[in-house]
Amino acid sequence: MTTILTSILSIALVLHMLMIAVALWRVWRGNNVIDRLIGVDLVTTLTLAVLVVIALILDNSIYMDVALALAALGFVATVVLAKYVADEQMF
Repeated sequence: MTTILTSILSIALVLHMLMIAVALWRVWRGNNVIDRLIGVDLVTTLTLAVLVVIALILDNSIYMDVALALAALGFVATVVLAKYVADEQMF
């Protein structure tokens, strides 16, 4: 890989890590359950992006497989937690 592409991917990796830190802060200090749920979903999405960038930097496709599994797990977890929160808000 060329050095400029590696540099850009490294910068993208650092920026995504910083965004994960901000999203974790929202999960930790969220005002209510909905804010925390959205923060967890954002952390999952940013983790997917980090795994894809790592796969591109290392030229290893195993990280793409892990990202795909995490995406499926994150989707199911978000739906289940949203259903739980919706049922709790009814009463």
